[in-house]
Amino acid sequence: MMRMNLKFLILFLCVTLVFVTFSVWIRCGGEITPFPKAYKGETIISKSQGLALTENTGLEEIDCHINGEYTVSCRREADEVYIPFSFIHKYFEVYGKLAKYDDTERFEWSHSYSKVYYPKGKYDPKGVFLYFENYNVELRERVKCISGTEGVPISTQWEVQGYYYPTQIAQFGLSHYSKNLTEPDPHFKIIEDGSIHSSNWSGKVVRENGVVEYSSQAGGIITLNLEHVLDFIMSVDLQLSYKDNSSLVVVLQNREKFETWILHYSCQAPIIFSQDAEVYYKINCEDGQWTHLTRDLLVDLQKGLSIQNKPKKKFSRSKYKVTKIILEGRGKLDNLTMATSRHLDQFYAAANWLVHHQDPATGGWLNIVRRRWGPPGMKDLLPGWVSAMGQGHGMSVLARAYHTSKDPVYLKAGLEALRPFHTLSENGGVLAKFYGGYPWYEEYPTQPSSFVLNGFIYSLIGLYDLLTLSPKENRKEAKLLFEQGMESLKKLLPLYDSGSGSFYDLRHLSLGSAPNVARWDYHATHVNQLLLLATIDNSTILSSTASRWIRYMNGKRAPHN
Repeated sequence: MMRMNLKFLILFLCVTLVFVTFSVWIRCGGEITPFPKAYKGETIISKSQGLALTENTGLEEIDCHINGEYTVSCRREADEVYIPFSFIHKYFEVYGKLAKYDDTERFEWSHSYSKVYYPKGKYDPKGVFLYFENYNVELRERVKCISGTEGVPISTQWEVQGYYYPTQIAQFGLSHYSKNLTEPDPHFKIIEDGSIHSSNWSGKVVRENGVVEYSSQAGGIITLNLEHVLDFIMSVDLQLSYKDNSSLVVVLQNREKFETWILHYSCQAPIIFSQDAEVYYKINCEDGQWTHLTRDLLVDLQKGLSIQNKPKKKFSRSKYKVTKIILEGRGKLDNLTMATSRHLDQFYAAANWLVHHQDPATGGWLNIVRRRWGPPGMKDLLPGWVSAMGQGHGMSVLARAYHTSKDPVYLKAGLEALRPFHTLSENGGVLAKFYGGYPWYEEYPTQPSSFVLNGFIYSLIGLYDLLTLSPKENRKEAKLLFEQGMESLKKLLPLYDSGSGSFYDLRHLSLGSAPNVARWDYHATHVNQLLLLATIDNSTILSSTASRWIRYMNGKRAPHN
């Protein structure tokens, strides 16, 4: 009995010792970090944490009084003072994060959050447009949806109901043109072509002259069951009956959660409508007329759910499948395919929109919304204004469309787009004169002039694309506008240098207001544009300014006196 009691006593003492040791370790060391992890998104450590820190690391808590305005809690070690990065981030607009490499943690600091894209050679208007292969215009928050009737973005940038924004439509086209050149060839599968490739539809369909004809009213519901994965770009030729409110319906399912969504492409739907698990898009349905439809099914689903204000989610293509295609009403169908991409279809949708919606009176693509300008003294732009950036982007699209198709309709529209460059902005064009002298092409034709830099350079690139890809007999006008614009850029470029970054515009000169400093993504755009122009013009001011502005992105500043 005494042996048992002795063993029990020893065991009890051991357990108690382990418990006490563990408690002391937790209290004194387990929650202490050698240096406060204070960076973007983290709060400054608390008073109690600071006291523990000073006791165990030799750091002393000290107040930092900032410019006589306010105080933050800092740490001192001998003559060195440590300031929380959460404060530095907000005060100096610098960025940092903790990163781990091979079990070694380090803190990474950067002055800019944007990227510079260095050209690989001389800019070629037949090739990719700048770095637009990285753009996903249709996924932008300010894109309401991709129109089912036009195949181009509907913007909400300045009007929540949605409108067609020419600049954004052209960017959509240029991004898909560039992706077509840089991505692997798409994988695609023909689902139905009315002849060689036919599918087993439930319900009555008739195949005649290579076309599927159907009427759900006569033969009941017409459904095609599928188990199609990974390829979510649907392309199809349709001739649907408007009076029968005909529709093509696609059913999607999440392969893990088995959630089901239904996409309706319908003659009589609104532009976009969404309720619960069903999303509706209006498509063209002129009786007797064929229409070509190209849709990114997951983008259509994502935009449909976003207008319901549902929580945003990232759609991984590997987690979804197409389970059904349903034909409703009456009509004809041909060339139904599913593919990983249809970039040229989307590019030509933008090019065709530009052709069909060009103002015949001015050659411009009109912005049909009011553009409210921020600074006092700058008048709002009323609906119907024209943008030099939109004109330039449009020319970049149309020049490429003409190059790839040789269709003169694209060349004609591109040449017509030059007309606003000869008309003063106060008279409905895009031309401004800097202090009555150097010509400038205005992204926003404000009164007084604003002289936005990135939009001006985009217009120059559009002029260069058009003059390069046009037949020789059509180049004179674009060449003249490009050369006089480049001369203005070289003369006025130093005015955009802030000594630590660049100015977005010159409102501080035209209005006498505070300067409008370009945020880092616009500053990087300025750099990338100058690097591109430096490949086609050997003027040293382009390359030297780009190099200096790159150094600003790394924290360098212009020297002081």
